[in-house]
Amino acid sequence: MNTSIPGTGERTLVVAAGRAHPALAEDVADELGINLLPTSAYDFANSETYVRFGESVRGTDIFLLQSHTAPVNQWLMEHLLMVDAAKRASARTITVVAPFYAYARQDKKSRGREPISARLVADMLHTAGADRIMSVDLHTAQIQGFFDGPVDHLWAMPVLTDYVRTRVDTSNVTVVSPDAGRIRVAEQWAAKLGGGPLAFVHKTRDVTRPNQAVANRVVGDVEGRDCVLVDDLIDTGGTISEAAKVCMEAGAKSVIVAATHGVLSDPAPQRLSESGAVEVVVTDTLPIPPEKRFDGLTVLSIAPLVARAIREVFDDGSVTSLFDGNP
Repeated sequence: MNTSIPGTGERTLVVAAGRAHPALAEDVADELGINLLPTSAYDFANSETYVRFGESVRGTDIFLLQSHTAPVNQWLMEHLLMVDAAKRASARTITVVAPFYAYARQDKKSRGREPISARLVADMLHTAGADRIMSVDLHTAQIQGFFDGPVDHLWAMPVLTDYVRTRVDTSNVTVVSPDAGRIRVAEQWAAKLGGGPLAFVHKTRDVTRPNQAVANRVVGDVEGRDCVLVDDLIDTGGTISEAAKVCMEAGAKSVIVAATHGVLSDPAPQRLSESGAVEVVVTDTLPIPPEKRFDGLTVLSIAPLVARAIREVFDDGSVTSLFDGNP
């Protein structure tokens, strides 16, 4: 396969990737029918990063794919260096493809003297030379406004709902939000799964203690129902595991957990495997190594969606059309 796709006139599509998630990058390239641009990247003894593209990118429309997985700061910095390298090598346009966007949960000031880190990431990408950002299921939609340029906000919901629909009796489903703030997303899930009832888990959180929340009770009808507990990401798994337990204690027939991003920081695998959920479904926006996998975990490929979005952008098509008008 070639490393580029010719377009109209002088335009050429090229995809390059960092080292954070090579399997996803290869899958996206395969979906596009091309090879990834040869890229050299390594770390010096003092942990500084070096990046160089192996072929000319002059005049190309380059898409730089890097998922901001742990160690987040290392891979974010590598992404920034890739953008700078493409800019200095005279790429025509530079699109940052970050299936998981760094610092997305730090999108506002909860207390005084805090940064808005998600905005800072957008500013750094813009300063480095990015013309456009593409990401999947940003933690909050407002992050789209942090970048001074186009932002393609992809939704994994079609990928997840198509799978979950095969795993449940859609006439007996209650979609459950892990907190009141994500009811709108749960409504869209319910519509995709047949329009069943909604519920949410009432929880409390101390903003001074990260990754900790207390699930108190479920609000809504879950007794005897197949519950689908939905969220955008699972980090340490505390919130979603407690929510699953609360649903089961309220009489749920079964619980399936579905989320886009499987961060799965320790002790998430243990918590999820002991939560009572019959299945945990995530996509591969982040790499999930063998030590983080457990019985009942299903990982769906996001590569076809990302590849289609890249092609739509390159062809000046409509990314929104990928979601049938929703969102």
